[in-house]
Amino acid sequence: MIFSILQLIGGVILAIGWIPQILQIMKTKSVRDLSLKSYLFMLLGIGLMEIYAIDLVGNGSGIAFLMTNSLSLLVVLFVIMLVLRYRNR
Repeated sequence: MIFSILQLIGGVILAIGWIPQILQIMKTKSVRDLSLKSYLFMLLGIGLMEIYAIDLVGNGSGIAFLMTNSLSLLVVLFVIMLVLRYRNR
């Protein structure tokens, strides 16, 4: 139980860590210094972990990991959408 709580807290902190970058992109509408390739690799890694998290939940554990990993997946997808939207400005 304690490890699930720690995982939830850690996962939320990791997801919140993206907020300053997102706010900066939305404020400046500039992604000139961001690497789309890096974010795509992060998306791939998180996507693979998402498959693992789904398997864990299917075996009766890992719901906290699935929840926080899904949150990270959504946030990285949002950053990628912003990079694609603003990359040619």
